[in-house]
Order: sequence, then C-alpha cells, then structure tokens
Amino acid sequence: MGLGSRNPDRPGPDRINPLAHAHSMNKGLSLALLVGGAILISYGICASDSIGSGFSRLFTGAPTDKTIWLLLGGILAAGVGLMGMLRGAKSNF
Repeated sequence: MGLGSRNPDRPGPDRINPLAHAHSMNKGLSLALLVGGAILISYGICASDSIGSGFSRLFTGAPTDKTIWLLLGGILAAGVGLMGMLRGAKSNF
C-alpha cells in the first residue's frame, strides 16, 4: 500500500455518517433549551415575587408583562428542549 492507496475496510471522511453528527448537535441544542427554559422559569418566579409585580397585581390584578414573558418563554423553551431530548432518545442511527 502506497501513500495514495486506501484501505476499504477503514472508515474515512467519506464514510462518516452525517446524521450521527446532526443527532449529537440536536441533543446538545435540546439540552441547552431545557436548561435555558429552567433558568427563565426561575427568573420568572423571582420576578413574580418582586415589589414591582406586587404593585402591578395590586392595581391591575395581574403580574407585570416581564414576569409573564419570562414564565411563558421558559415554559416554551423547556418544553421544546424536553421534547427534543425524548425524541432523540427514541431514534437510533
């Protein structure tokens, strides 16, 4: 075997499964969304206990817009992340 010859049994760059790389990227993105969603939910809960949110509830009967957006964004991100993690666990490459 010379420098230019290849062993057909040895996986080379043209034999790498591109779906395996995409799967690991999706799993990492799902994990990041799950963690980010949990952080946003925690900030939303802290914001709902703030003085500003208390005054908003006193006068309007509802928490501040910031609190609502933090909670909704966190729930959405965590839900998408969790679904991605569960979907990734079921697929075999």
